[in-house]
Amino acid sequence: MIRHLLNFILWWLPPTRMFRVRRSLLRMMRVNIADDACVCGRGWIYGRGELTIGAGTWLSPGVIIHTHADAAIVIGNCCDVGPGGEFVTGSHLIGGPNRRAGRGTAAAIRVEDGCWIGARTLVLGGTTIGAGSIVAAGAVVTADVPADVLSGGVPARVIRALV
Repeated sequence: MIRHLLNFILWWLPPTRMFRVRRSLLRMMRVNIADDACVCGRGWIYGRGELTIGAGTWLSPGVIIHTHADAAIVIGNCCDVGPGGEFVTGSHLIGGPNRRAGRGTAAAIRVEDGCWIGARTLVLGGTTIGAGSIVAAGAVVTADVPADVLSGGVPARVIRALV
């Protein structure tokens, strides 16, 4: 409940200012956030799951994070997430014909150091984005992305190596 209430306060702060206040509020929400990480406004953090945001990381306006108690989200150091990026740990098994969304599941998300995740990218549970990688805007990450590659598309696929 505390996350929900503090989300409202975060929503009304200027979107790209007051980062020290934002970090304090996020810590009250039990988010593990580095002292120099910047989380912009107009986003939302759902659920009570573990969320870690590393040093020097920037989350642009409108980033939405769906946490789950059984699946941690870790965003490493020196990462950038574009506007409207979304992280979703939860899903469902395929159910029977009367209800195709079967039993709920949750899987962790890991974004390793130095990544750039473009605007409106969707990162699904059970995935790791390798260190130094770029995920193009609008991509849907459904499987692991290796380190030091550019990936994009729906679903995201490796486009080329970066080193």
